[in-house]
Amino acid sequence: MDPLSKLEDKLAKAVELFKKNQNERRALEKEIEELRVDFKERLKTADLLEREVETLRREREEVRARVQRLLDQIEALTKNESRD
Repeated sequence: MDPLSKLEDKLAKAVELFKKNQNERRALEKEIEELRVDFKERLKTADLLEREVETLRREREEVRARVQRLLDQIEALTKNESRD
C-alpha cells in the first residue's frame, strides 16, 4: 500500500468514527430531552400530590376539631344528666 492509500483509509475511518460519534451524540441529546420532559412531568405530579396531602392534612385537623367539639358536648350533656 502506498502512503496515499493509507491516508485515504485513515480518513475514511476518521469520517466513519466522526459520523458514529455524531449519531451517538444526537441519540444522547434526544435521551436527555426525554429525561427533562419526564422530570418536569414528575415535578408537576409531585407538586400536585404535595398540595393534595396538605389539603388532606387540613381537612383531617378540621375533622379532629369537630369531633373533639362533639365529644366535649357529649361529655357536658352526660355530666348534666348525672347531676339531675
